[in-house]
This record gives sequence, structure tokens and C-alpha cells, in this order.
Amino acid sequence: MPPPAPATLAKQSAALPLSGAALLLLCATWLIAGVIGHDPWKTDDAIHLGVVSSFLRDGGWLIPKVAGEPWAGVAPLYHWVAAALAWSLQVLLPLHDAARLATTLFGGITLLALAGAARTLYGREAGLAAPLLAIGTLGLLVPLHDAHPAAALLAGQALAYWGLALLPTQPLRGGTLLGIGAGAGFLADGITAIAITLPLLLLLASPRLRGERPLAGIGIALATTLILALSWPLTLSLEAPGHLAAWWSNELYQLSPRAPSSSSGDLLELISWAAWPVWPIAVWALWSQRRRIAEPALLLPLAGTLLGLLWLIPREAHALHALPVLLPLILLAAGSAGYLRRGATNALDWFGMMTFTLLAGLIWLGGSAMLAGVPAQIAHNFAKLAPGFVAHIPWPSLALALTATLIWIATLALLPRSPWRAITHWAIGLTVCWVLLIALWLPWIDFGKTYRPVAASLRDAIARQAIGGRCIARSGLGLPQRASLDYFAGIRTQYHHKGSGNCPLLLAQGPLREESHPGWHRIWEGWRPGDKNERLRLYRRD
Repeated sequence: MPPPAPATLAKQSAALPLSGAALLLLCATWLIAGVIGHDPWKTDDAIHLGVVSSFLRDGGWLIPKVAGEPWAGVAPLYHWVAAALAWSLQVLLPLHDAARLATTLFGGITLLALAGAARTLYGREAGLAAPLLAIGTLGLLVPLHDAHPAAALLAGQALAYWGLALLPTQPLRGGTLLGIGAGAGFLADGITAIAITLPLLLLLASPRLRGERPLAGIGIALATTLILALSWPLTLSLEAPGHLAAWWSNELYQLSPRAPSSSSGDLLELISWAAWPVWPIAVWALWSQRRRIAEPALLLPLAGTLLGLLWLIPREAHALHALPVLLPLILLAAGSAGYLRRGATNALDWFGMMTFTLLAGLIWLGGSAMLAGVPAQIAHNFAKLAPGFVAHIPWPSLALALTATLIWIATLALLPRSPWRAITHWAIGLTVCWVLLIALWLPWIDFGKTYRPVAASLRDAIARQAIGGRCIARSGLGLPQRASLDYFAGIRTQYHHKGSGNCPLLLAQGPLREESHPGWHRIWEGWRPGDKNERLRLYRRD
């Protein structure tokens, strides 16, 4: 029995107030803002850019490394793409900016695939609404602007949903997209990608989802997944079987049964904000269409949401762990956002307009405090958090902030009434506030998050020591710090308890209260501005 046409879920909705070139421009602005123009930041951004830097400086692209040492905690697809972009754009951009464009690339694939899946399940307007809902979802903002494999995982998951939506009617195309999504996701984030996508093939047991040639689509999907997913592990098994074993052990731990790491309240709080504003719309969609829950347009994203929640429950209440839940919720919301009751639509619309207008005003207020010292108390607070920072907002950034503000004012005044206006306001409002934050606050944020000055000061301290060789032991030095010191100053360290017994220098990381290191005397200390808990200390052997 063939699946129902997308239009059977609800009556045809009014057209979106934003489409075509305007929608593309909004998505492009959201994707690119904040990706370039700043140093690698603690924590994940620095670590993954450190892997990219090691690929380009040391070679050996099979094994991800941080500061020259193998790191078994990651699969390499994102870093391969980032390294290729960094190499090809090295004349135009710094390594970290060019590499971070991989996030923009994978983010664009995510939005495109979400649009394709929503259009297949619900129709044209839902296909346009899905990217709007995605860029308005709070939990996607940071992962799709940092250097992180999560961006590649999301792209793979979105492609998998598009393929699953197409399987009943176009098994060859659907199976190919599903296989590419699952296989590429595995190369980006390991077993997580398989666990949140391939179990959805079990839905084909339902006659409404099966289509006429289910085995053809399933076969293509599984074959494509295996070819892509096994390409790196098989090659790695020939070159570095020990690293493969360590990586696979980490992956299998993801599947091991264990007690939940967070309380139900923490997980509920996480989903409440990370999936806002799509989760209320998705819940309403399920309730209003509860008698048609077995139809593919509802069953597929509902099953995906439940699968993502099952993946989340045993893990810490961290925003990255909630990502598998967000895309199926966006799909559910895309199919029903245009059919909300007028009261609910008006409430969401009013809340979005008020929230982002107030937030934009606060961002401008902060920019004024940093630049002109008015209001004085706010300026004092900014200076306290980043001592030594001298405010400077380039004229192009100021012009961008003014343009974004005018666009928001015009949107409030001119956007026509439509059932889709609430989600359009939300997407534009979040993008405008993000652009304002980047344009006005980026120098201040970068000043507090970069390790560039610390690395330069440490490099000078090391250079002043009349020692042979460059052996530096380490104690308690975190992965982000190791990656940052290597990236900015080429400083690499060794474990203090393995092979570094004869190192003349020791680099330790610890809290404000200094730890004791018998047999060593301190010759340098450094930290990021405003950081009260983290200190780097360099010791020389007595």
C-alpha cells in the first residue's frame, strides 16, 4: 500500500512570508556569522582546530592528533574537510577561520536536507519552514558555529531523514541518501550516527511506510553505509591497529548499559531550552494529529525523537548530547507550524518580537558600555570580567550592527500577517541578535577566550631558559590547553610520569592555590584575563 500524499495531513497552508533569495540570504547570514574572525576558543573549538593543525603540520591524516599525540576520542571526517578547506584557503584566511568553514558547509547541508525531508513528508511550505525552524532553534546555535564534529553528525542525520522520507516512493534515491548520511555520520562521530538513524529502518515493517520495493532501498542504504563507514577503520587497521582498538573501545562504551548520568529534571531542562521553540509546536502537532499517528509524516519524526531521547537519557545533560533529538522535532514542527491556532501563533509571535527586541537593546547597551563607558556600572562589569581589554569596534562591524538593527525594525513593521509569521520572526530575530553579538562583542569575547597571549608569554619564558633540547613535562594540563599552546606557539609537552623524567622543565595546570611540586621551582605563571580558576605554571628542575 503506497504512502499517503503529504497534503493528507492538513489543509494547504498560506505561503511563507519569507522564501527564495531572502530565505537563502537569511540562512547564509546565520551560518557564516561568528564562524570567522576570532581565535580558537576553549574548549572544543581549540581541541578540534588543534587536530586540523596537526594534520596540516605533521601529516598522517589517518590518526587524529592533538599537540603531536594520537587522540582516540574522535573520528576524522570533520577534520579532513576542515583541513582541506584550511589548505585551499590559506592565502585568504588564517588556518582557524578557514578550517571553521567546514562547520558552515556541514550546516548548509543540514538545512538543505531538512528542507528536502520536510518537503517530502508535508509539502512545499513545510520544506521552506524547516530551515527557518532550524536556525531559530537555540540548541543548534553554538554547535553550528564552533569547530566540532557535531556539525558533520547533524548533516549526516539530516541526510538520513531525507533518505528515509523518500524510501517508500523513491527507494534508490532514498537508500542512497540514507546510506550517505549514516556512513558519513559514522566517520564524523562514530557509533552515535548509526544508533540514531539505522534503527528507523524497522519502521518499514509498517505497510504505510514499506512502499513497493523496500528491499532495494534497504540494500542500497546498508551497502552505502558499510562502504563509507568501514573505509577509515579498515585502512587504519593496516596502519595503526592499536589506535583503532582504542577508538573502538571508546565507541563501544557508548552502547554499554549504565545508570543515567543526569536527573530527569536536568534532562527536561536541557530539552526545554535546547529544543525551543520547536518542541511546543511538535507536541501540538502530535496531539492535533493523534488519530493519524501511524502515517509516515508523523511516525518517522516521532520515532526519531524517541530514539534520540533514548540516546540522551543515560548521558550527561549537555547540549551536544541533545542534538539527536532536535532534527526530528524540527521536522514534526515544520509540518504543523502553519496550522497552529491563532491564539498560539499570536502568543509565540508576540513573545519572539518582545524577546529579541529586548535582547537586541541589551546587546547595544553592552556595546555602548564597552566603547564609550556608558552606562558606567555595565562598563565596570565588562572590564572586571576581562581586565586589560581595550574596546575597539571596527567601522565595518558597526555598520553591520546598524544594518541588522534596521532589518529587524523593518521586519517588525512590514512582515505580512501569515500563519508562518511567528516562526519567521523567531528565525530573523535570533539571527539579528547573533549578528549584533558578533559585531559588537566579538573583540571582548575573543580577548577572554583565546590563549594567544598566554602562549606567547610562555614561549618567551621557555626561550629565556638556557637548556638543551625542548623537553617539557606536564602535570594536569588539559587537552584544550595543550592544543592551544601547540597552535599558537608550537609548545608540546610530555606526560610527567612517562618518559619525561629527565625533562628540565615542567608545565602544570591547576587552580588559583598553587600545587606543590617538590624538586622544582616556579619560573613563570600565566592565565587568560578574568579566569580565576585556571593557572598555568612553568617550573624548572632544582
